[in-house]
Amino acid sequence: MNFDAINWDSLERLRANFLGGVAGAKDYWQSETDLVDYDATFAQRIGWKWDYVLAELKQRGWSPTAGKLLDWGCGSGVAGRAFLDHFGVSTINELGLWDRSLLAMKFASMRARERFAGLNITTHDHDAVKGPSAPATILISHVLNELTPEQTEALADFAAEATSVLWVEPGTYEASLTLIAIRERLRERMNIIAPCTHGDRCGILEPGNERHWCHHFASPPPDIFTNADWSRFANELEIDLRDLPLSFLVMDKRPNTPPAEGATRVIGHPRLYKAHALMLGCDRCGVRERRLMKRHHPEVFKSLKKGWNDNLQTWRCKDDEIMEIKPLFQSP
Repeated sequence: MNFDAINWDSLERLRANFLGGVAGAKDYWQSETDLVDYDATFAQRIGWKWDYVLAELKQRGWSPTAGKLLDWGCGSGVAGRAFLDHFGVSTINELGLWDRSLLAMKFASMRARERFAGLNITTHDHDAVKGPSAPATILISHVLNELTPEQTEALADFAAEATSVLWVEPGTYEASLTLIAIRERLRERMNIIAPCTHGDRCGILEPGNERHWCHHFASPPPDIFTNADWSRFANELEIDLRDLPLSFLVMDKRPNTPPAEGATRVIGHPRLYKAHALMLGCDRCGVRERRLMKRHHPEVFKSLKKGWNDNLQTWRCKDDEIMEIKPLFQSP
């Protein structure tokens, strides 16, 4: 993509509509050029969030069930393409695309055909999203600020008809709490795969945790920081290219092997001080901030200062201090 050809005013309009919460009022794609420019910029950033989620699912040993993959609210189709890049097409007999915009579905279909030759790709009108049977896997991405509460509940119930649901949203307080509400709505119907290390009631809902929200940070490819095009993107739209905050939820009707004893999810960024770090951890006992002492764990503390982002851990704690810490999943 030649960034010299990008219409920066159009990208600013798209971004303002999304951030202002008015993107759901009408179809905001005005031309195929909007989709081309978006797919080269904002969609790439969303794709990097999906890469983060999909890599974690592989780490957990999750794989998709055979059947239809539906990219709901597909936009330019980045979620579906990221999923197929990670898991391949061998178990996918159809990629379904739905969006209220016919222009978006046409574009997403074109891009998917370019990358996955021979894959059966279908688009749906609004009344035919479900098709003759529920999809095996449904992908939902960055749609919550376009939906009313009633529409969100209806979408969650529709998603629960699939075998697997993968849902990614911006890492905002509001999006996180909405995904938590969806988690609670569906957890008697589906098994919770990620980001949690347990299937019990979400610990953030307990009294005293009102200021917390379940968010995480994906990392963009390191070469974008030396790329003139991405530097221009950051300057034109005043965007920080570093961390990509996200909230996400993955649920599955298939049996799920629970993680090991002491499995903990680190939420957000650790807070670093001279002699210790404070880490917000979530496990089946709840959400609680713990202290990691530098003198007891110098290598871990050093890696935290360098931006360590291994958020799945096994902790052994005494009161509020982490006594032992190791990755939940060892690298091969």
